[in-house]
Amino acid sequence: MNCVLEGNAVKAFGKAIHSLSRIGDELCLDPMSKGLALRSVNSAHSAYACFLFSPMFFQKYNLGPEQGSETVQCKLLMKSILPLFRCLASIERNVERCQIQINTPNDRVKIQFFCRHGISKTHNLCFQESEALQAVFASHLCPNVLKAPARLLGEMVMHFPVSQEEITLSITPLRVSLRNYFDGGNDHMKIMYTEMSLHPDEFDYFQIGVESDITFCLKELRGLLSFAESHCLPVSVHFGAAGKPVCFSVEDMILEASVVLSTLIDSESRGPSQPAETLTVAPRTPTRCADVVPESPGEADCRKAAVLAGMELICSLLFRAMSPELGEGLPVLACCSDEEEAEEEDVMMMMRRSPTL
Repeated sequence: MNCVLEGNAVKAFGKAIHSLSRIGDELCLDPMSKGLALRSVNSAHSAYACFLFSPMFFQKYNLGPEQGSETVQCKLLMKSILPLFRCLASIERNVERCQIQINTPNDRVKIQFFCRHGISKTHNLCFQESEALQAVFASHLCPNVLKAPARLLGEMVMHFPVSQEEITLSITPLRVSLRNYFDGGNDHMKIMYTEMSLHPDEFDYFQIGVESDITFCLKELRGLLSFAESHCLPVSVHFGAAGKPVCFSVEDMILEASVVLSTLIDSESRGPSQPAETLTVAPRTPTRCADVVPESPGEADCRKAAVLAGMELICSLLFRAMSPELGEGLPVLACCSDEEEAEEEDVMMMMRRSPTL
């Protein structure tokens, strides 16, 4: 296989590799008669991405003498090819043409950059033959379909932190919302909950067959949204109920791209044979009080007499005993009000009799 890219096509090719680097650690080159396919899948097989560049995308696209027969699928390590397209701004300024060749006898992928001022850079990467990767997903059978500009979805996603792993997409006939997802084991006091909603009129195409909430990984989606936004391509979303895959795709005359992600099974959903559990509130244990024992009339009279005696004793200590029996032998802490008035009158009389200074 021999293909040549020129100008902005080199940057777009590198952007696709950047997007695939978010999926898995390996990159598969699959040359076909309908174009060159770049594929990647993660180790858990829960995320798959494919970029298909048609022959019109290249200045030159030739499958070689094996055209019409089976071609070789090349598997490269992502860490070996990603540094070649690391700085896209530098590629846009300096690289004029890029040539990619697959040499089957030597098991090498040869990538050449022809730069300004006659400078050329040649990289030979070892590859391993692999089987063709293809996600089994029928997007035309999905009941829910959304289509929106990549910038609209990108502005919604940018509000989530980079450390956010999973988000939940909810769809109803009245709105579409995105919110962050956290499992029950996290400390909810340290979590900031974010949710954004859009009206169906904000989408270029809105089709809902069933209301659903799906949760998927956000890291794998960011790459496709960045690629689509840089090329002003609309993004289509095909999905169904929770637990079934969701597909994000872009399509143009010269390229196609899709990302298929697995979704979490909604543990809160209940089918007809699994009715929703009712919330049981345990009764709170009442505060235990002392038991009330009825008293006899004699005991009640004795307690009442003791209370009255105590009150009289307090009154005797503060204001002098009211009766001689209770007042004998007790210290006087305060005088009665009548005696205080008499003492004040005696003081006033003494002041009047004293000579004026």
